Parts: sequence; structure tokens; C-alpha cells
Amino acid sequence: MYKENKLTEGEDFYFENGLIVLTEKYHLKRGSCCQSGCRHCPYGFKKTNEGKEKSKP
Repeated sequence: MYKENKLTEGEDFYFENGLIVLTEKYHLKRGSCCQSGCRHCPYGFKKTNEGKEKSKP
């Protein structure tokens, strides 16, 4: 059976300059890092000018 996962504005995401910004809460619910350098990444991933890099805790 398909389980529908609805996102809640202000909790899972918000709009900034016409773009959707995903929150830390959303990423934690998702359960994994997408390695895109998201602003609110709770997994410590940061994007650098040279490429992608996982920051060390």
C-alpha cells in the first residue's frame, strides 16, 4: 500500500526568494544525506569550491 508523505510548510520547508528550502527536520525524517550541500544538512555535509566533501564531526 502506498503511504503518502505530505510536507508541511514552516516545518519541513519554507520559501526564500521563490525557492524551496528544506529544513533540518525534513532531512532527519528523510533519513539520509543527498550530498547536495543543503543549507540545513544535519549530517555534516558541506560543498566546497573543489567539489563535495563530508565534514568531520
